[in-house]
Amino acid sequence: MPVISRFFGIIVYMYWRDHSPPHFHAKYGGQEVIVDIITGDVKGTLSKTAIALIQEWRVKHIQDLLEDWNLAEQKKQMREIPPLE
Repeated sequence: MPVISRFFGIIVYMYWRDHSPPHFHAKYGGQEVIVDIITGDVKGTLSKTAIALIQEWRVKHIQDLLEDWNLAEQKKQMREIPPLE
């Protein structure tokens, strides 16, 4: 599970052999969600604050996330994405 970003205790990662639609995983406090890169739809449960931070980060980095998704599909090393500050 390649970690692509970390911020405020949230760990964001993608899998190389994951399925469409393009998405990423985020863990916080022992819980995990899956977030659609384009729509922002969330599967799973995290605190409202953590979800808001993840969504803010997602919106700022949609292009970076899609580039990492494409790299993952090609089984190439993904790039780290700057954290939310």
